Amino acid sequence: MPKLFTRDRGYGRSMKVLVAVKEVAEATDGFEIDGVDIDRRHLAYGLNEWDEYAVETGVRVAEQFDDAADDADAAGADTEVVSVTIGPERAEETVRTVLAKGVDRAIRVWDDDIAAAELDVAAKTRLLAAVAAEEEPDLILTGVQASDDEFGATGVSLADELGVEWAAVVNRVEVDDALARARVHRELEGGVEELSEVDLPAVLTVQVGSTDPRAASPIGDGPDAEPIERRGLADLGLDAGAVESPFRRTGASVPDRGVSTTYFDGDTDERAAGVADLLRDEGVVDG
Repeated sequence: MPKLFTRDRGYGRSMKVLVAVKEVAEATDGFEIDGVDIDRRHLAYGLNEWDEYAVETGVRVAEQFDDAADDADAAGADTEVVSVTIGPERAEETVRTVLAKGVDRAIRVWDDDIAAAELDVAAKTRLLAAVAAEEEPDLILTGVQASDDEFGATGVSLADELGVEWAAVVNRVEVDDALARARVHRELEGGVEELSEVDLPAVLTVQVGSTDPRAASPIGDGPDAEPIERRGLADLGLDAGAVESPFRRTGASVPDRGVSTTYFDGDTDERAAGVADLLRDEGVVDG
C-alpha cells in the first residue's frame, strides 16, 4: 500500500481534491458486435453522468475552502482540483469537458500495456491508487457508478487500497477549516438522509442529482486551457503486472428483443387464474 498524505494540514497550505472521471460509451440503435465488443462505429463517447456530479462537488468544496480561507485571512492558503482518467487519447475530449467545468489540472493514464489489458476493478484501483500516492489529495471523489457497465465498486475499492475512510452515495460534503474531517450527507432508501463524519483523507462516491452541475466554460477547451498530463505505468512506478486480470471476455451477442404479449379475458378470478397458469407453464413458479 502506498504511503500517502504526508503534508501538513490546515490554513496556509493548499487543499487538493482528486476526482476520478470515466469516459463512457453509449451504443446507438441497431448496433453490431465486433469480436467481444460493440463495433466502435456504433458508439458515442462522453462523460459519465455520475462523474459530472463528482466534478461539481469537488469544485464546490474547493470554492468553499477558498472562501473560508479568505474570511480568515489565511495567507498562502490555496486549492486545487485535479481529475484523473484512465483511457486512450480519444478520452481527452471528455477530459476537456471537466477542465471546462472548473477542474484545474487533468491527468490521463494510458500506455500500450494498459491498452492490451482487460481492465477490471482491481486493475483500475491500482492505477488510481498510484496517482493518489503521487498527488496526495485531501479528498478523493468518484461517481457512484458508471453508466456503461453499471459497476459501482471502484470508489470503495480505492479507499480500501489506500487504507482511508469512505462514504458512498453522497449528495453533499462540508470540509472543516483544518482539513481534518468532512461532514457527509448520504442519500438512503425511502428519502432518508444520513449525516456522518469521516476523517480526511477520504474517498467519497457522489450521487446523481446531488448538485446542479455548472455549464462548461469555453476556455476549458480553448488555446488557454491547461495541458493534459499523461502518465504510463512506468511513470507511476508500476509494471504490466499491475493491470493483469483473471477475467477474460469470451463472447458477446445482441440481446433478443422479441416480445410476446398474452391477453386474458374474463372476470378478475379468471384473469388471475390465466396468469397463474402461464407462470407455471413458463417455469416461473412450481405447482
